[in-house]
Amino acid sequence: MRRLLNVKPRGGVLLFLSVLPFLALALVYVMASEARHAINPSDKILPTLEAFARAINIMALQVDQQRGEILLWMDTQASLFRLGVALGLSMLITLVLGLLLGLLPALRALAGPIVTAIAMAPPIALLPILFILLGLGETAKIALIMIGVIPCMVRDLTAHVRSIPEELLIKAQTLGANTWHILTRIALPQSLPRLIDILRLQLGPAWVFLIAAEAIASDVGLGYRIFLVRRYLSMDIILPYVVWIALLAVTLDFLLAQVNRSAFGWAHPKGAR
Repeated sequence: MRRLLNVKPRGGVLLFLSVLPFLALALVYVMASEARHAINPSDKILPTLEAFARAINIMALQVDQQRGEILLWMDTQASLFRLGVALGLSMLITLVLGLLLGLLPALRALAGPIVTAIAMAPPIALLPILFILLGLGETAKIALIMIGVIPCMVRDLTAHVRSIPEELLIKAQTLGANTWHILTRIALPQSLPRLIDILRLQLGPAWVFLIAAEAIASDVGLGYRIFLVRRYLSMDIILPYVVWIALLAVTLDFLLAQVNRSAFGWAHPKGAR
């Protein structure tokens, strides 16, 4: 008898199992929506599929008369710009700090505690301070995302660099390598695939910080739109926007995973689970 541990779905079975939870969730929603509308045809909490279709047509296919643009794509462009800039800068800062803190004990003793302290502070609580110091423009929103993800990313990458076998570092020094050589030729190649994995883990929190910043002070963006229409109980707009954000996040995660495997295949053995 095969152990469940060794059962590995493939092909059509894998696709079916992946899609099944979404189909079940959609079915439950349709049933609940129909039940609510049978009692109250004007219910706004669980819109019907027809209501979703109308809202998506307005938000994603029709040009808004005031803005002169299609709202969904305008909001998406603004949010992805903020997220992209913040995550790009976060990766660069994390790489530099993670390598230095992981390799240099003296610097780790100096800066490690403050990085840990910042990582424990709730970033959302800093949002009013950022708006006061940086204004209500793009800088504050990008800064919030960076403050929210960089400390955790640095701690993770520092631990990864510290896990490099001591024997490897000793051998490199025996062969004449200095600190710069060890950093660029040993630690850096080992850190890059891990850095991408760390970024994938921080995509969820990054979206949370982005939506929070846009909801409080913005005139465009996915988070702004969701909190704008909430006052009208427009669930026919809110739910598609939430689904769209989830699709964007999953797509970014998939692309990062593909880049990681393509660029650093040696770090991802084919037999790994």
